Amino acid sequence: MLSQRVIETVVGLFLLAAILALVALAFKVSGLTTFFKQEGYDITAAFDDIGQLKVRGSVKIGGVTVGEVTDIKIDPASFKAVVTMRINSAVNDIPTDSSASILTAGLLGDNYIAITPMYSKDFLKNGGEIPETHSAMILEKLIGQFLFSIGHPGEKNTEEDKGAKK
Repeated sequence: MLSQRVIETVVGLFLLAAILALVALAFKVSGLTTFFKQEGYDITAAFDDIGQLKVRGSVKIGGVTVGEVTDIKIDPASFKAVVTMRINSAVNDIPTDSSASILTAGLLGDNYIAITPMYSKDFLKNGGEIPETHSAMILEKLIGQFLFSIGHPGEKNTEEDKGAKK
């Protein structure tokens, strides 16, 4: 029969392995790790304004998630935000003339990139760039423009108009 010490050691090792497996599962599910790097290729796109887009944001085509945002930098020459996206290797037929837009999931949800494929027979490869981009619509800017247009309707008051009103 096994001694008490051997049984306790085996149980301890089993418990330690279970805890490590749960920690690895938690990191995998949360997306906070690069231990399980997804197979795919990187493409970039330059935007004037990315709003609240964050690293690990979704990249979608037709509402289906096909990748994620891996890096966001600013181009020192153009001062545009350059977004790097990792696209799943299963999606290897994105035309080179596609466009990328930053959209919001719901009214106040997270931002994500929506790629709209076009009709080119050439496809994006690793290191490719999406030439046409549409920046994020910033809710605060839209509200500000709306309030300004309400406060200053027309803005065409000339001297003739002022004289005609008297």
